[in-house]
Amino acid sequence: MEIERKFLIVKEKLPDNYYEYPCNELEQAYIITDPVLRIRKKDNEYILTYKGPGFMSRQEEEFPLSEEAYNKLLSKTEGTVISKTRYKLPEKDDLTIELDIFHKDLDGLMLAEVEFPDEKTANEYIPPDWFGRDVTTDGTYHNSNLSKLSPDEITSLLSEVQS
Repeated sequence: MEIERKFLIVKEKLPDNYYEYPCNELEQAYIITDPVLRIRKKDNEYILTYKGPGFMSRQEEEFPLSEEAYNKLLSKTEGTVISKTRYKLPEKDDLTIELDIFHKDLDGLMLAEVEFPDEKTANEYIPPDWFGRDVTTDGTYHNSNLSKLSPDEITSLLSEVQS
């Protein structure tokens, strides 16, 4: 079970040194989006992920893929391939902030996710001041839905989050 909250970022308050923390280059695409069946390239690792329905709490299962299987499945995906850098910033109470800086079509979008051991901890979490609006329950910001946006919808979304 994955328990996480997701937030937009206040760019002007983003820590100056975020890029000094460990990071991964991610590329991901979606075979289906309901339920989610995703393939991901994480640096040089390849993963198939199933995610069940839900927002803050949802089932998640991951399975390793070979590079060859990833490339074959990539041709079966729909929508935009999501490209982002994920920085892992330490947070209080042994939590980690996963800061996603999107590239290519979604350049300019920044989201932070924090995973929790239980729903009580998630509900009690007080985010740092550089976090913006909590979009945990806004399906627009699920990567699976971002991958389905048209160029005009992407322009509109980026305009909204950058204002």
